[in-house]
Amino acid sequence: MHSRYGRKIALCAPTGRAAKRMAEATGQEARTIHRLLEYSPAERGFKCNEGNPLDADLVIVDEASMIDIVLGYHLFKALSPGASLILVGDVDQLPSVGAGNLLCDLINSGRAEVIRLNHIYRQAGGSLIVTNAHRINSGRMPRPAGRDDTGDFFFIREEDPPKVLEAVLSLCAERLPQKYLVDPFEQIQVLVPMHRGLLGVINLNNALQDRLNPRGRELVRGGRRFRCGDKVMQTVNNYDKDVYNGDVGRITGIDTVEQVLRINVEGREVDYDFSELDELSLAYAVSVHKSQGSEYPIIILPLLKQHYMMLQRNLLYTAVTRAKRLAVIIGSPRALQIAVNNDKVAERYSGLIDRLRL
Repeated sequence: MHSRYGRKIALCAPTGRAAKRMAEATGQEARTIHRLLEYSPAERGFKCNEGNPLDADLVIVDEASMIDIVLGYHLFKALSPGASLILVGDVDQLPSVGAGNLLCDLINSGRAEVIRLNHIYRQAGGSLIVTNAHRINSGRMPRPAGRDDTGDFFFIREEDPPKVLEAVLSLCAERLPQKYLVDPFEQIQVLVPMHRGLLGVINLNNALQDRLNPRGRELVRGGRRFRCGDKVMQTVNNYDKDVYNGDVGRITGIDTVEQVLRINVEGREVDYDFSELDELSLAYAVSVHKSQGSEYPIIILPLLKQHYMMLQRNLLYTAVTRAKRLAVIIGSPRALQIAVNNDKVAERYSGLIDRLRL
């Protein structure tokens, strides 16, 4: 891509979904950082490096809060001499899954020019999602819409875990599709703080699969069930198939003779050998961590005191800001209060700030 001034510009993001959104927003090609740096599975390394720098005068990276210190190292050393780098990200979201806290450390080092944007443009200006994102970020309780309100942020009070589970299932399968005329597979996403437990990712996925997709050709492997029509997520980068961690698709076929499961990912059919199914998980419910870099028309977030270990302000803020049209939180007011009040982020000792200040 070239600017009007003739400069070569490269657009990238940490995940395939974030890169796709970047391309849609700009109308220009955007790639994952791994693809931009030409990752080679055979060599287990990047072809672009200090000896073979990127052919770009300006590199713009979206969702920079997701970049860990190792990937950041490879990106920075692949910049050509004199090139500029713009990192776009939200340090109030969850930090990267990998080591370090790159974006936050760069800002706190004082060595990078920082511009702070104080408005969220994903939703309409008068949105309660916007208002409550700011309230949560400043340590104040979100303000839900009233029962008869036509707002876009709702809190449903329920303390009993089995009733919360049933409410999530009912909202996904009946109430929200009927009220908002939305497809529960494509336009509703359940976000969850934890993996284990009654209201964890694993159990919610199994329950939502049975409610939303109870019939159809089925494959059972390692205690997991996959059915035609299921919503699934790629959980690791697979460069041979051109699918990446966080990519979501729908199962379109199961061939027990050829031992192949076929998935439609963004309009493209991808075949998986049965031996590769450990790369996939059901995606009716995903962890808040996995939702980073994505946005959804409607999100549902169960939040109870049993999620205590993960009740943090940045997790709640990240979940709420994934919603474009509607955010629904179901659970305990006390759990919500704990999350809003808990702004303690675990220290990550990478030494980056000290090195930048040398």
